[in-house]
Amino acid sequence: MREFSLPALYEVPADGNLTDLIRRNAAQQPDVVVLGRKAGDQWQDVSAAEFLAEVRAAAKGLIAAGIRPGDRVGLMSRTRYEWTLLDFAIWSAGGVVVPVYETSSAEQVQWILGDSGAVACVVETPEHQGVLEAVRDRLPGLGQVWQIEGGALAELASAGADVSDQAVDERSAVATADSPATLVYTSGTTGRPKGCVLTHRSFFAECGNAVERLKPIFRTDESSVLLFLPVAHVFGRLIQVASVLAPVKLGHVADVKTLTTELAAFRPTLILGVPRVFEKVYNAARAKAQADGKGKIFDRAAETAIAYSRALDAPGGVPLGVRLRHKLFDVLVFRKLRAVLGGRATHAISGGAPLGERLGHFYRGIGLTVLEGYGLTESCGATTFNPWDRQKIGTVGQPLPGSVVRIADDGEVLLHGEHLFSGYWNNEAATAEALSDGWFHTGDIGTLDEDGYLTITGRKKEILVTAGGKNVAPAVIEDRIRAHALVAECMVVGDARPFVGALITLDEEFLPRWAAEQGKADAAPAALRSDPELLAEIQRAVDDGNAAVSKAESVRKFRILATQFTEDSGHVTPSMKLKRNVVAKDFADEIEAIYRA
Repeated sequence: MREFSLPALYEVPADGNLTDLIRRNAAQQPDVVVLGRKAGDQWQDVSAAEFLAEVRAAAKGLIAAGIRPGDRVGLMSRTRYEWTLLDFAIWSAGGVVVPVYETSSAEQVQWILGDSGAVACVVETPEHQGVLEAVRDRLPGLGQVWQIEGGALAELASAGADVSDQAVDERSAVATADSPATLVYTSGTTGRPKGCVLTHRSFFAECGNAVERLKPIFRTDESSVLLFLPVAHVFGRLIQVASVLAPVKLGHVADVKTLTTELAAFRPTLILGVPRVFEKVYNAARAKAQADGKGKIFDRAAETAIAYSRALDAPGGVPLGVRLRHKLFDVLVFRKLRAVLGGRATHAISGGAPLGERLGHFYRGIGLTVLEGYGLTESCGATTFNPWDRQKIGTVGQPLPGSVVRIADDGEVLLHGEHLFSGYWNNEAATAEALSDGWFHTGDIGTLDEDGYLTITGRKKEILVTAGGKNVAPAVIEDRIRAHALVAECMVVGDARPFVGALITLDEEFLPRWAAEQGKADAAPAALRSDPELLAEIQRAVDDGNAAVSKAESVRKFRILATQFTEDSGHVTPSMKLKRNVVAKDFADEIEAIYRA
């Protein structure tokens, strides 16, 4: 199939904007809990009326500070309650929000705030303020800077004490559906990040249709979401807006190290994450079981979960034997795994990279259905996703209702719909290249099945061509290899080479566990990298990856690196995408070593 679409389930208000949502919630359901706020060690409920009052207080301060309609305001913070509050406050003052990753360097901060023309900025910590101050002399248009941990909200409330509610409501009404809501800068795997202009219409079309299609998991007064992904990224942002639109209770976690504790306390019904999160949960549970001498039980339970899930899609349903084993392991294993996730979650949403069919079946088999989706910053997040009632594990689902997915002659995925961005900020050439006749060219390669379910097979620009002329899509095998507990990152190489190779980094969390289990806890990391047993274990991961591709596409040799691919090292973006050209340049010697005789 070359093209597939679904009718819209939600009508975008022509002259409305996202601030309408918080006023609607407060007017229609003032006492409904819409957010959870961490105060010390306790979670406190925030009602729709309370949230509107706090947003208005902050918006008054922004108006008093001189923020005008259309002004860009930077927001640099971890995922926390204040992020959502300030997002809606800036919109309520008529402004356009410019997210900045809290891990950004001074140079990145300068580029984003300078390119967007930000007139003010809110930062979270003194450290963030220090990063900003280091480049402030190169940002002549930047005015006030507020610091969340320095009392930004109280400062704004005090400054806006003389601004009326009516003045805020009038300012809130200035933006229309087609006004810019935010400039989200792409991660920038190559070159400078580009500012994607996402309008209020983009979010309405995206979140309104997604919530309608996933209605059973967005139930007001029943459902809740714990957000721990960066809200500076469009994936986290769309979940934030969707939660307010539904509305359902939304909580935030700033530090993923406390995630297990917060999941137990908040007890969400819906979890969202990237595949690495779900891989880590699985690998950690398996490692703990092995450490407790229950590794074989866990592995049998995992195989049962996968068999049970696969049988749900097979003619005839689940065989009696599988049902009985599933019931047994639910008592022994699955309930404990669900408890780690808070005990109430029935669904999860995954994006950013392929989850993998095996892991998808594992989670559904234990009672947590992971709905994979696909999207980009330019598509305001998810442009396809698996519906709750018609999931196809291994695909990224059907198009967002009201949108169209087309496969071009060369296999590229093209998108059309109201949710798309309106262009790149201050970059007409890039906009013209990406948007043609209303179609956004994603740069991804994919296929559509007979029911309109999309499968992504690789990136157009990342396709390797070996010396033998074989086209290789790295993502397929990289994702399989990276699923192994010992593997942190994997980058396939082989462009114009005689065969495919791979650079692999080791997971710093699981390496010590593995070494201790093998009686090698005292071994130096350098010795472990050349340890025959570890090499054999990594070879098993590579073999598993090779099983997904043809022989010509399979990895023949690999090199284990003595470092990590991190944002600080410049090898991955804030959203954890590999900067392949940087890795290839920095590890050119390691790549050459793969191809030495």
